[in-house]
Amino acid sequence: MASPKPNILVTRRLPETIEARMATLFETHVNEGDVTLTGDDIVEGLDGKDVLVCSITDRIDAELIARLPKSVRLIAQFGNGVDNIDIEAAWAAGLTVTNTPSVLTEDTADMAMMLMLALPRRLVEGTQMLVRDGVWAGWSPTSMLGHRLRGKALGIVGMGRIGTAVAQRAKAFGLNIHYFSRNRRPPGVEDPLEATYWHDLDAMIEAVDIISLHTPHTRETFHILSADRLKRMRPGSFVVNVSRPELVDEAAMLHEIECGHLSGAALDVFENRNGIDARLLALAEANKVVLTAHMASATLEARIEMGETVIVNIRAFMDGHQPPHRVLPESRHGRPSPA
Repeated sequence: MASPKPNILVTRRLPETIEARMATLFETHVNEGDVTLTGDDIVEGLDGKDVLVCSITDRIDAELIARLPKSVRLIAQFGNGVDNIDIEAAWAAGLTVTNTPSVLTEDTADMAMMLMLALPRRLVEGTQMLVRDGVWAGWSPTSMLGHRLRGKALGIVGMGRIGTAVAQRAKAFGLNIHYFSRNRRPPGVEDPLEATYWHDLDAMIEAVDIISLHTPHTRETFHILSADRLKRMRPGSFVVNVSRPELVDEAAMLHEIECGHLSGAALDVFENRNGIDARLLALAEANKVVLTAHMASATLEARIEMGETVIVNIRAFMDGHQPPHRVLPESRHGRPSPA
């Protein structure tokens, strides 16, 4: 007799094609309301289930992990980041955790490049001037003057898949590529980009016009762009972040923009656990900051690939194999690279 299908709880709505595929392979229970579930909701919903399919909006901390039904054996994250999951607690409880890396590279790099263009070319400001005011005085030689990117120095923090994809795009726009990473990239990566490697992040920060962050959030990278490093940045430079809000000391960054040291920031991620900082919103209103709603991976193609990766992880695990995208605690695979 064939074994019963794995029983899974999916905490958020996924693309229709993914939900339909999951329904054919698993006993699938989806949060139809598509709102963030409470810890109690998750624990109750997992009664008798084998797998939790969660996302970045679900807080899977040690306290919740301790309450999970004994039937649960796998936490399959729909997403690359696992900041919301206590990996150490899951490991101690004998749970396997997986994520969906690699599928977001191109879309995230596109978003970083768009933000890199939007701020110096005053794209949002120019749009709002027309839409909000409804009146345009017409073209003039001094109207809406921004700054060109060609010839500027871009400093990439984290030259992994996404950082390299950003560098490739930026090179095409004529930027000079600099990067900081724990390990230097091979000549096959560096040479086509004419990229300059820096082993000292502080030194690189002082030498570039734009800092773009592409490193995961770990103990080592928390506030990697610290108050001190923000002060070290060139006057008039700016920050691009499509990675994790925890990488930047947000309060310090806001101060450096408010006092005029930095020209601004372009952010797809920012601290919003207790609502968006009023100072950040004020700077956005003043067109010193461009904000987007965590959209870097928001393409249908990416979300479908993420769903397919979740399915592969679940099937491999339930078939008794090591899932291809298992996430281990830092102590189990050494200290992660800061970039």
